[in-house]
Amino acid sequence: MAEIKVYYEQETELMTIFWQPPRKNQICSELDDGIILIKDAATNEPIGIELLSYKPEDNRISGISLQIDKVSA
Repeated sequence: MAEIKVYYEQETELMTIFWQPPRKNQICSELDDGIILIKDAATNEPIGIELLSYKPEDNRISGISLQIDKVSA
């Protein structure tokens, strides 16, 4: 089963979703307003997305059900 990592930074309203491990050399391109595609720079393979100005009620990823828990540092 594939592992998806979701990172949410409430203070900056930034959600990052990786379905492949992050790379040292990655490139980003904006797909739509506030939706960033993250790709491996060497292979051009998509490895994740980033949502700017994300809030839990955001409908840009309405097909995904998320439970967001606070992680203590």
